[in-house]
Amino acid sequence: MIALIEMMGGGTDGWGRSMGRKVFDRLRDHVDKRPEQRIFGISLAGIEHLDLSFASESLVEIAKRYRGTKGFYLTDMPDDDVRDNIDAAAARKDQPLFVWCNRVPTLIGAPPSPGNREALAFALDRPATRASDFASTRESMSIANSSSKFKQLWNGGFLLRSDGSADSGGAEFVYHPISDAPIAAYAR
Repeated sequence: MIALIEMMGGGTDGWGRSMGRKVFDRLRDHVDKRPEQRIFGISLAGIEHLDLSFASESLVEIAKRYRGTKGFYLTDMPDDDVRDNIDAAAARKDQPLFVWCNRVPTLIGAPPSPGNREALAFALDRPATRASDFASTRESMSIANSSSKFKQLWNGGFLLRSDGSADSGGAEFVYHPISDAPIAAYAR
């Protein structure tokens, strides 16, 4: 877990683009030193204030930079004002972010398209899923349609994915939520 307060040098207030860029550099260095780690939690414990510019240049930018390869989620959200500023910054950059509290996710920032919301909810309920799993639970949905939905969610930064194999023996991606649970191997 990354303690944002440590990345901020012990300060409890994050103001402006300049400070946000410095914190982004520290976050990037932390991530780059852990090439095998795919999901990073960022704790906001102890944070009192973050403005939109700071949030945009640090938290949102780190998630956007690694979108598709690494995932970032937030926890220990101090209050609604901080959440609203991060939400607005993420929406501006078309970047989704999950805030996890008691194993329950809240999505802030960019929302999924209306046609992909059901697929996202399905994926968030499982440690790992395949497009064929989702298609099999929906009447008259093809695997190709389901696969397209999950690919859009992955491209949009809502999910991570890894290589897996289909029941037929071919390749099929396995999709994972960006959460504090470890990325699970796919189990039928």
